Formats: sequence, structure tokens, C-alpha cells
Amino acid sequence: MPARAKISFATCNLYNLNLPGKPIYRDAEGWSQKEYEAKIDWLSRMLSIVDADYWGFQELWHKEALEAAFGKAGMLNDYHLLVPDGHDGGGIVCGGAVVKDHLVGEPEWIAAFPEKLVLESDGDDLQTPEISLSIDGFSRPVLHFKIRPRSGGETIHVFVVHLKSKLPTAVYREGWYRGDSDYYNKHSEGIGSALSTIRRTAEAAALRMILTDLAKDTDTPVVVLGDINDAQMSNTLNVVTGQPNYLVSDLSKGGSDVDLYTVGTLQEYRSLRDVYYTHIHQNQHESLDHILVSQEFYDNAKKRIWAFKGMEVFNDHLNHDDHKADGTSDHGIVKANFEYRPNRE
Repeated sequence: MPARAKISFATCNLYNLNLPGKPIYRDAEGWSQKEYEAKIDWLSRMLSIVDADYWGFQELWHKEALEAAFGKAGMLNDYHLLVPDGHDGGGIVCGGAVVKDHLVGEPEWIAAFPEKLVLESDGDDLQTPEISLSIDGFSRPVLHFKIRPRSGGETIHVFVVHLKSKLPTAVYREGWYRGDSDYYNKHSEGIGSALSTIRRTAEAAALRMILTDLAKDTDTPVVVLGDINDAQMSNTLNVVTGQPNYLVSDLSKGGSDVDLYTVGTLQEYRSLRDVYYTHIHQNQHESLDHILVSQEFYDNAKKRIWAFKGMEVFNDHLNHDDHKADGTSDHGIVKANFEYRPNRE
């Protein structure tokens, strides 16, 4: 295997990529043949344009649909596609793609939270009521795979995630709601939003525990690709990343053993202002899709292996409202580029 001097990662929400005629959630008919072909056409073009070495995908329903997009792009023989065996349109999963000869071992999908994750407390002080949260798994299983871009080089662990959305949880079917629906109807949005936020925060904590157990005292390179469904400075991102300190001086003296760095922030230090977004909802532009990297990809880290070369966001299609008709995703695609440049100090 040739030693790669440059590598790139991309994350893309596929907007419910399924074969035509198969149900999607409560839509029994799913995509029409015309709508499906439009999705494959758009995705195949974006695969060629973005041209990343390693992909993370969200909202994948069927393996054959992803194969069709890579096939139309003429890239099917160039990548290992990472999809669970038998994934045939019955559910939603995170998927991936790795340029040939770089995959190490077999991918895994993590559905359960770590056994030792405990989300309960008596409170920080006498005024704070106790809290206890009962939840034991991710809404969407986390994809974990390993890559080695350079023969004899470090193995990089990649996680593809899709955390709970901001959409309020539907509570109208719950027994407590039906028991007093006239009252709870006016509160369903607020309660539903709180439940979604609590679930997303718990998923962030579970992911952070998995990443910390892997990276602590190991110097293991880690990359997280995904639709985290929250903004760059949100508490969700803070839980996952650990809020590391970004040095603007003292080059090659920083880094954290377990914290992660957002490529969005790394890009901001190289530009005059932050103008990127990956999602539009009710005219609000937000960045929900992120690439997070460990200190081995952070320019100012003592243990840097790969230097950050820049981030690209592909989001022109978000300015068109009818994603179902034109085959586009309702999320932008984020790409991060790195160059092999270990810190020699």
C-alpha cells in the first residue's frame, strides 16, 4: 500500500436513502421511481465532486441504494462500502465508505450505551432535586471502523454518528397523554422538545464515554463524522468534545488526550468570519453536521500526526426547498482535508 501524504473525510446525511416503493417511517409508499432516480443521480454527482477518501453517511435505509449511487459515479470498485449485512430497507442506519486497501478489520455498529454509564444524581446541593434517567441505547447505532492510510502507520478509529434530532418527540400516543389529552395537547411541543434534547444529550454522554475509554492514555487517532443535530457551540457538542483549548500561539505545544477538535473551529481560525451552514429550518441557518478530530489531527498539538489543510462545505442545494423532487439532501456535506506532517519537536 502506498504511503498517503494526504487524506480526507466527509459526512453526508442521505435524507432517507431507500429503494423506491419501500416504506419510510409512516410513509407506506416511500420514494417513487422518479424520485429515487433523482436521489441516486444527485448523490452520485456529489460523490464525484467531493471525492473524499473516507465517508460517513446517515439515514441509510438500503444497501443496494448506496451501491447504486457509487456505481453510477463509477466508484463502486474503489471503495469498501460499510453497511450491515441484510440491511434491506427495514430501518435506518449509519453507513460508511473507505477507499480500497485502507480498511482495517471489520466495522461494527454500536447500539447499546456503555454498561457503566450512569445518568442519575441526588443533586449538587440541598436545593437541587434528584434526577434519574433511564435510557440504554442510541436512537441510531453508531458505526465504528478503523483505517490505516500509511503502511506501518497509526490505525485511525472512525465513528459515524446520528444523534437524536431537535424535532419534538411525538407524545400523543403515550398513556399519560391520552389520559388527559385536553390538557397535554397545549404542552406537547414543549414536552416533546425536552424529551428530544434529553435523549440527544444522553447519546452525547454515551458517545463521549466510548471515545474516552478508547483514547485515554493511548495516543489513538480518532475521527467522528456525523449529523449531531446541534450547533457548533451547543451543549451537545461540548459534551462530546470536552471543550478543548484552541491555542493561537505556542505552536506544537497544545493538545488534549481525550478531547476532540471541531474542524469548523479550526477553519474559523483561518478565515475572517464563520459563514458555513449545513441545514436550514424555518429560515434559520445552522451547522448540524460536524467532523471532530483528536489531537493527532490538531496543528498545534505536541502529538500531531496529520496537519489540517482545510474544510469544505457543499450546501448550494439547501437553497432549494423541494428536496424530495430534486433528489437532494436536506443537509450539506462537510469535508475535511489533512496532510501527513508529524510534529518533530
